[in-house]
Amino acid sequence: MVLEHISILNFKNIAEARLDFSSGVNCLIGNNGQGKTNVLDAIHYLSYCRCFAGVNDSGVIRHGEPFMMLQGHYRRHGNEEDITLSYQRGKRKVVKRNEKEYKRLSQHIGLLPLVMISPMDWDLIRGAGEERRRLMDQIISQGDKEYLDALIRYNKALEQRNSMIRHEMTDPLLFETVERALDEHASLIHTRRAEWVEQFLPIFMNYYGAIAGGGEKVRLGYKTHLEGGKSMLQLLNENRQRDIAIGYTTRGVHRDDIELWLDGHSMRRVGSQGQCKTYTIALRLAQFEFLKQRTSTTPILLLDDIFDKLDASRVENIMAVVSQPEGPFGQIFITDTNRTHLDHIVARTGDAGYAMMHVEGGVVTQQEKTS
Repeated sequence: MVLEHISILNFKNIAEARLDFSSGVNCLIGNNGQGKTNVLDAIHYLSYCRCFAGVNDSGVIRHGEPFMMLQGHYRRHGNEEDITLSYQRGKRKVVKRNEKEYKRLSQHIGLLPLVMISPMDWDLIRGAGEERRRLMDQIISQGDKEYLDALIRYNKALEQRNSMIRHEMTDPLLFETVERALDEHASLIHTRRAEWVEQFLPIFMNYYGAIAGGGEKVRLGYKTHLEGGKSMLQLLNENRQRDIAIGYTTRGVHRDDIELWLDGHSMRRVGSQGQCKTYTIALRLAQFEFLKQRTSTTPILLLDDIFDKLDASRVENIMAVVSQPEGPFGQIFITDTNRTHLDHIVARTGDAGYAMMHVEGGVVTQQEKTS
């Protein structure tokens, strides 16, 4: 899959831009705070219908403007795909595929698989369990519509139960109805997450070793309240009075987490800055390979300022991994303040093609481009 060009209007600090991309490596160079990441986020928005940084829709509209619009022209499995995403303040977001509006945004998820590696990935290690659950959900949902549907229905039922608790409702029949819905969807979510961790782990270990150069052992574990054979229904029944006293649903798959280990110790306790950066990059590259296997589509890879806080050997190993001429990666977008890194990656990719763009004050200037 290739994004051939994109049009950006009133997105963050970018007033207007129309960019043509290479099917190989696309480099965005410029000082910090100029808008390089915003170009990547616009591409991310077209795949996921949301901002990578978690900013709400109104927050991505350029200051002083009433609306924003993104248009992307893709080539996917030999077919052309035109995706348009627009949002006007105070109104709902509109996403169209080949000029036909989606009825539900969830119908779009998975069409344009994408992986973004960003400094914000630090939260995958240091942040709360919500960050790691989002990683699981994002990866599994793109290749499993049944999982995505169960997740949406589970969250809707969870919202209903929490609302009942907040409004001090006590009717046991109402609780039973909502809790049975939670139980039904929790079972599928739990099963698919456990399967995912088992399948994902060896891919992740391979990438971590390739970047770190060996000598460090990593492991992932699935942490869930449904351990030991307990059902969601049992958990809810056992904790209903506690939940009512606290004010929300305390147990369930919405509290799942991934345990991150390095040499038998918790990563968040022992990992250095370089090891944490290596860990998150390996997680994202494993996400890329997993999605490629499950969706039969090569995702777009976005690399945002990935060389910071890494020693020279790890930088060299990352460049070797992502720039293999016959490697698993297709179209790549990469930002950096240092053109040396970008030139090295372009040189390694051989005849794959590249584009070089300069970003300053939200203005993107196309400097060089091959196929």
